Amino acid sequence: MSSSVSIKQLQVYFGTNHAVRDVTLEIPANRVTAIIGPSGCGKSTVLRSINRMHDLTPGARVEGTILLDGSDIYHRDSDPVDIRRRIGMVFQKANPFPAMSIYDNVVAGYRLNGTSVKRAELDEIVEQSLTRVALWDEVKDRLQVSAMNLSGGQQQRLCIARTIAVKPDVILMDEPCSALDPLSTLKVEELIDELKERYTIAIVTHNMQQARLHGYQILPPSFTWGSWLRLMRPRKFSPTRPKRGLKITSQEGSANGT
Repeated sequence: MSSSVSIKQLQVYFGTNHAVRDVTLEIPANRVTAIIGPSGCGKSTVLRSINRMHDLTPGARVEGTILLDGSDIYHRDSDPVDIRRRIGMVFQKANPFPAMSIYDNVVAGYRLNGTSVKRAELDEIVEQSLTRVALWDEVKDRLQVSAMNLSGGQQQRLCIARTIAVKPDVILMDEPCSALDPLSTLKVEELIDELKERYTIAIVTHNMQQARLHGYQILPPSFTWGSWLRLMRPRKFSPTRPKRGLKITSQEGSANGT
């Protein structure tokens, strides 16, 4: 069973700029939650708050409460490195480590954190992670070549494999398909459908059709202006714009009994 995330009265500042105001939302376990809205409304800022990435930004300040299974990730006793292991991040543009092979990219989380793992265990982690992202059969004979030799879609799946290799509870995805061609986008969308069985997923996207077609729980952009979130749940996919407040079925994993 994966973990749930609860955000209460989140405020994010960059210097004197109050970028995000009064965000309150729930990200349930074993579901795909889509945060949708126009560019610049604060979607990615909220997402990056969930694994404390703003800690690395000079002048950034985060207020409010973010709970991971009931524990405050911003509590003074919380370890940011451990938080980022439990809450993985996949970015808009694929970012494999260019100086590393495909193999080393997958196990980078272990090596960069100084975790001692036997070679046989690393081999198993690499195979399992690449298999879960449907990449193993495509790269198993060239694991030692540079990750930069892969196509854009393969690189993005490699980055997802790198994220799940360290066994996170939550996966955050910031427009993971925006730079991909239609075929690669389809593969990543299918992968997200499968990953929800094991992980809690929050995804930022501009693609309402994608979110509704796959039954994601949709959070509208009104959250960035301090409103209480309304969940829009379409009963079935329709190319027309949904009416305000229309209810839809969320996408759930088998851990919730579906």
